[in-house]
Order: sequence, then structure tokens, then C-alpha cells
Amino acid sequence: MASQDWFDKDFYAVLGVKKDVTEAELKKAYRKLARQYHPDSNPGNAAAEARFKEISEAHSVLSDPAQRAEYDQIRAMGSGARFSAGGAPGGFDDVFGGMFGGAAPGGRRTAPGGFEDIFGGLFGNAAPGAAGGRRYGGPTKGRDHAATVGLEFTTAVHGDTVTLERPGGGKPIQVKIPAGVADGQKIRLRGKGEPSHDGGEPGDLVLTVQVRPHPVFTRDGLHLRVDVPVTFVEAALGATIEVPTLGGEPVKLRVAAGTPSGRVLRVKGRGVTSSKGTGDLLATVQVAVPSHLSAEATTHLQQFAAALPPENPRDDLIARARG
Repeated sequence: MASQDWFDKDFYAVLGVKKDVTEAELKKAYRKLARQYHPDSNPGNAAAEARFKEISEAHSVLSDPAQRAEYDQIRAMGSGARFSAGGAPGGFDDVFGGMFGGAAPGGRRTAPGGFEDIFGGLFGNAAPGAAGGRRYGGPTKGRDHAATVGLEFTTAVHGDTVTLERPGGGKPIQVKIPAGVADGQKIRLRGKGEPSHDGGEPGDLVLTVQVRPHPVFTRDGLHLRVDVPVTFVEAALGATIEVPTLGGEPVKLRVAAGTPSGRVLRVKGRGVTSSKGTGDLLATVQVAVPSHLSAEATTHLQQFAAALPPENPRDDLIARARG
């Protein structure tokens, strides 16, 4: 829902991006600024908190295609409007008269139905500045609020109920986090925004999820990924190893003889479960090379190397590089 103060707010400038910014560029710019000004990184800094709220509001609007289109339209209409008395050239009447047609006696241009009709379509039939925010045809809905909620990795995967402080103060609210929520995803809480000034519905609270990284696991859609080190002997001869799971007991996996570093072993159904389905646990084998060898181990390794058939594993690489 459009906000009447969009005329005065340049959300592109707030995020430091151009008007033709792509979705990926927008997300990158927002994450950089959000990390810089997040209250957790600036405890007790009121200026940083205000800046963070400004950044969150800008991202909330520009990341929603429908809201962004409406915002761009409103900004385009207001960019050249200069409110002047008597309908002077270049003033409010010329700008909006050219858009909506119709010339009143004396040269003043008017929109069919008048000033209220123009803005009624933009702001839910509410005339800007009308007493008490009165809406023609019914009460106005309160403004939406935007906020960011930081979640631990495990909470985002399994879901939980968290307590949040309301933007601007007020009674804390309980929010049910659905299982499988992703970093950057939005959660809309109906009726948790700003109250209406004339008895209408309250606005919504739009939460943008920020998932903190896990020291072991990463997300790949609904899959969980983990790097698992194995010894050279385990990789060469084969072995059964234990692989950690998120919030559960380790599972046993068979490493086949001759497994190279980088091979992915799959554990079905041990990834992320959400309304979209259930992913797998993907374990990437990393062959660990010992950093210290005893004299005896060095001798045995040299004997092992001598027993191998002569071959250079980089021959194919060099040949392909030469074309």
C-alpha cells in the first residue's frame, strides 16, 4: 500500500543504488548496509538504529515488484511538481493538469473529479491532508512497518516462536517462524503495523529475515551442505565414517576406496524440511594431508611412492590447457 510520504523519500538514494538497479544488486547493497548499521553491531547508537530502519523501509518497498512500480510512478508524478499559488507556469496545476487534462476558467487545469480524485486512486481514496486522514468511501488502513529479524541458523531450519520488540516501542509480539525460512525472505504479520487514525484496519509488520551463518553447515535451497575431512588412508582404502547432522546424532557413511577430494556423499532426507518439501544432507569429502610425519612414517610413505606405477596426475590438465 502506497505511503503519502513517498514523495519526499528517495529509497534509491537511501540504499545508494541507481533507479535501474537489478534485484541481485539491490539485495547486495541492502545486506552491506544492514550489516553496517544493524543494532547488534551498534549497541546504544540511536543514529545507527534510525539509519537501519530507513534502510529496511527502502528495501521493503524496492524489493517488492508491485510496491516498487507504484513508488516509481508516484515519484515520477511528484518530481516536477512545485506548489505555487494561482497556477503559475511550472506549478502544481501545470504538472497535474498535463497529466489529467481539463482546463478550468482562468487557465487553471483541473482533474476530473478534482484534487481528491487524483490522490484517492493513489492512497486508497484518501485525500492527503484530509482531517484525521479521512477516507472517501471508508476508513484508511494504518501504515505498514518494516523490520529485520535475526535468526540463528538452526531456528531458521527447524522453525520456532520468537519474541520481537515492536518498531517504535510498544508491547512485544510473538512471531511463529516457519520451518525452512530462508535468508532474505519476508514474513508479513497482518495487523501488527501502525494503527489507523480513523478506525480502519491497522497496517502490517513486514519482517525481513536475516539468518546468521552456522560454523559447520550451509544452505543450498532445501539441502544442507557440510565439508567432511577424511585421511589419505581412508580415501585410498575406503572406510566408514561419521558425518554430523543438524541438531541430531551423527550418521555413518561409507567412503569407497579411491574416493577423491571433492566427491559429494548424499544422506537422503536429512536436509531442510519446509512446505516445499525435504532436502538432503550433502557431505563433501576433503582429503586431509598430515602436517607432521615421523621419520618412520616418512620412510613408509617413500616406499609407498616408489611402489606406485609412474604417472603424473597433472598430465591431462596440462594437455587440455595447451588445447
